[in-house]
Amino acid sequence: MVVDRAYPASRPRLIRLSNRLLVLIRWQYSARFSLSPNNPASARLADDFVRSENPHPLECWLVFRHDLRPGWAYNRKELSANRGNSSAILGCRAGGQPAHAVQFNGLSSVAMTYESRNHRDFWIVPIMTAQHHLIRKSAVLASPLAPMRMLFRIGLLLLALVAGCGGSSSGTAQASLGANSNFGLSSDAEVYTVDTGAGLVFKVRRHNSDGSSKRLGDISSLVYQGVEYQDGSKGSQINSGFDFLYTGVSAVSVDAALVDPDHIKITVKAGDLTHYYLAQRGEAKVYMATYFTTEPDTLGLARFIVRVPIGLLPLGPAQSDLRGNRGAIEAHDIFGMPNGETRSKHYSNIRLKDWAYIGATSPQAGVWIVRDSNEGNSGGPFYRSLLNQGTDTDQEITYIINYGEAQTESFRTGVLNSYTLAFTDGRAPDRVDTRWFASMGLSGYVAPTARGSATGAAISGRDPHYRYTVGFSNASAQYWADADDADGHFLSTGMLPGRYTMQVYKNELAVDTRSVVVEAAKTTSVGTVAVTNDPSTMAAIWRIGDWDGTPCEFLNGDKVTTMHPSDVRMQPWQTADYVVDTSTPVTGFPAYQWKDVNRAITVRFKLSASQIADMTLRLGITTAFAGGRPVVKLNQWAGPIPIPSTQPSTRTLTIGSYRGNNTTFSVAIPASAFVAGDNVLTLSVASGTSGTAYLSPGVAYDAIDLIRY
Repeated sequence: MVVDRAYPASRPRLIRLSNRLLVLIRWQYSARFSLSPNNPASARLADDFVRSENPHPLECWLVFRHDLRPGWAYNRKELSANRGNSSAILGCRAGGQPAHAVQFNGLSSVAMTYESRNHRDFWIVPIMTAQHHLIRKSAVLASPLAPMRMLFRIGLLLLALVAGCGGSSSGTAQASLGANSNFGLSSDAEVYTVDTGAGLVFKVRRHNSDGSSKRLGDISSLVYQGVEYQDGSKGSQINSGFDFLYTGVSAVSVDAALVDPDHIKITVKAGDLTHYYLAQRGEAKVYMATYFTTEPDTLGLARFIVRVPIGLLPLGPAQSDLRGNRGAIEAHDIFGMPNGETRSKHYSNIRLKDWAYIGATSPQAGVWIVRDSNEGNSGGPFYRSLLNQGTDTDQEITYIINYGEAQTESFRTGVLNSYTLAFTDGRAPDRVDTRWFASMGLSGYVAPTARGSATGAAISGRDPHYRYTVGFSNASAQYWADADDADGHFLSTGMLPGRYTMQVYKNELAVDTRSVVVEAAKTTSVGTVAVTNDPSTMAAIWRIGDWDGTPCEFLNGDKVTTMHPSDVRMQPWQTADYVVDTSTPVTGFPAYQWKDVNRAITVRFKLSASQIADMTLRLGITTAFAGGRPVVKLNQWAGPIPIPSTQPSTRTLTIGSYRGNNTTFSVAIPASAFVAGDNVLTLSVASGTSGTAYLSPGVAYDAIDLIRY
C-alpha cells in the first residue's frame, strides 16, 4: 500500500488492499471493512500495533452502520482494555438482534469476529489516550516522516487483517465491496441506469421508442455479477405495464434523482398510481414501493412481476413449474403433466403470515422478493395467492399487493406498499431495513413515530393443541401477531392509527372478536382476552374433524393447496360410508364436496333411546364455490335448504385456496327424526348455480358435529 499523505476526516480516501477489503484512511487512522454475510470469519491485528508502541490504555469503538447517509446514526459502545488484561468481551446489538463482538486478548493482539446473518459494514477506530503514541514518542517530532511511518504501520496492520479473513478473493465481499465506488445514476435516451455498487446494475425504461414490450417504467435490465437476469423481450413491471393500469390512461412519467450520496430514487407515475425504484449504496437490492389512491382497474389487481430467463434461475417451487406440461386442464392457468400430476402458478401459495420472502435459485445466484408488513393487502393473515411460476421461457416471481382471487374483503388503497428485489449468491436473503425511506420523499410514507401498537397480556381459554394468531383490520390496513404458546400474550407494532376489528384465531378460526383503538406513538393494551366462542368447548354426541378453520385434517386436505382436485396424487373424492367411532376423517371424510363429483356423503351413527332428543347438527365450512351449501337428510327427515354464505366470487376449490369466510350452518333436527340404533345422515350440496365436475358448486369442510342444543 502506498499512501502519500493522511487525509482529514472530511476527505476520506478509499484504498483497495485486496479484492476482499477496502480501507478508508482518515485523520483519526480509522479502518472500515466488510465481510460476507453468513460467512463467520476472524481477523487478528498485528502484534506490534499495541505491543511496543503503546504503553497507554486502548479504547476501541465498535460502530454498527445501519445506513450510510448524512447524519449517520450509530449504535455505539466503548471498551477500554489495559496491558495484561487477559480477556474482555464487548457485545453489541444491532436492530434488536445479537450482532458482532470484539474480543481483546490483552494488548498484545486484538481479534475481531463477524458473526451475523445480516450483512453490515462497521468501523473500528483505534484511539489512544495520547494519540501521538501510535508511533515512538522520540520520533514524533524528530522526523518529518513520522506520519508516513505511522500510516505504513497501519497498512501492515490491515494487511494482516486481510490475511486473517481467509477465503477466496472471488467471494461475496468482492461483489459488495469491489464495486462500491461505482455507485451512481446515469441515463441515456432510453433508460435510467443504476449501479448499486454491489454487483447489481439495473435499468428502468424512460422511453419507448423501439416499440418493444418493455414498457415505460419497466425494469428492462438486471445485471448481477456480470450476468443479465432480465428477460430479453419482456420487462419486470406492475401488472402488465404502467400504461395499462387504468382504463383510458396511457400517459406514464419516469423521473430519477440522486437523493443523497448514498441513495437513488426513480419515480414512475401512471394515473393514480406512483411506483418507486430505490437503491442504497453497497446493496444488491432494488427497493420498491407502490402507492395508489384508486385500484388499477384493467386487471382488477395490483402486483409486481419479475421475469428471469428460466435457464438462469431454474430452481423454483415444483408445484408451479409448468415446464413439460401437456396443456391446460382448467381455464388458462392450471396444467396437466404427462404423469397425471397438475401444476399451476396458484399452487406456489403460502399463507401470508408464514412467508417473509419468495424467489428462485440457480447454483450461482438467488433472486428474491422480500415483503414488508403487507399492511396494504387484503384477505388477512391466512390469505393465499400465487407467488411463483416457472414457464418454458421464464421464472416469474410475483409480489401480490392485492389480488382478486379468493378475496374476502375490499381492496385497500392509500397505503404505501414496500417490497424488495434482492440478489444473493443463492442463499436466502437477509432481512431488509427500510428506515432510510423516511428521507426519500415517498407518497404515503408514515414514519414509525407516527404509528402505534396493540398488545395483550394473555389469552385465556386457549386449546393447547393449536397456535393462536391475533389479527387487526379496518378499511385502511391489516396486521397480525402470533400469540405466545405459553400464556398467549401478543404484541402488534408499526400500526397506522385508527379503530380496528381485533380477532383472535385458533389456527384459522376466529374465536373472539372485539374493537381496539390504536393511537400514534402509543401502545394500546387490551389486557387478558378470554376466549368464549370456541365451538369445540361444547360437548358433542359425535364430532368429525376439528373446529380450527381449515379442512386439513380431512381426506386430501393436506394436498388441496398445492394441486388440482383431479391430480393423480389425490385419493378418490367419493368415499365409503363414514361410520362414527370407526372411521377417521383423514381417510374417510373428504375435505371438499361438489354437487357434480361426490354429491352424497353418508355418515352412520348409533343412538340409544335415552339419547334421543331435539338436537342441532352444526356444519362448518371454510369457503364455498358458486353458492354451494350443505343440505341435510337424516333417515326419512329432510332439512331445509339454507341460504348461501358470503364467499369469494372467484374459484377457490381448484386454485389452492380453501380460505374464504368461515361459516357455520346450524340445522335444528327434531327428536322425531332420530331412531334408537342405526341412524343414516346424508349430506349433499345445493345451489342455484350450475357447473360441472370440479367447477360445480361445492364447499370445503371445517368440522361437523351433533349436539344437544
